[in-house]
Amino acid sequence: MNRRNTPTKEAILNLLSTSKKALSQDAIERQLDIKINRATIYRVLNRFCEDGIVHKIVAEDGKQYFAICEKCDNPSEVVTHHFHFRCLSCDTIECLQVPVAYSVPDGYEVQHANCVLTGVCNDCS
Repeated sequence: MNRRNTPTKEAILNLLSTSKKALSQDAIERQLDIKINRATIYRVLNRFCEDGIVHKIVAEDGKQYFAICEKCDNPSEVVTHHFHFRCLSCDTIECLQVPVAYSVPDGYEVQHANCVLTGVCNDCS
């Protein structure tokens, strides 16, 4: 579906595109140069998810983060088949660009994975 481009969408997309880490809604709100209400930010982020522009990461505490994956030719595949890492020290989440091996019992077929590994990132260790 073609959606109208607005200054709000453009500002949020630019922020996500330049960020090296996934951002939460409140982090996006704090970093934007223009004032946008919280409901509008969530609406734009959810539309970006529907359109395959960004993907949503739900951390173990239930907080949602949003990211654009770099080096991704097919966003619909990457959304469901990569892991994320949440640093408990700096409270950031990033997409892991290397495959993480996992297995499931025989007879199971993975169609979606929402995997967040937690610990201390390279910058904080």
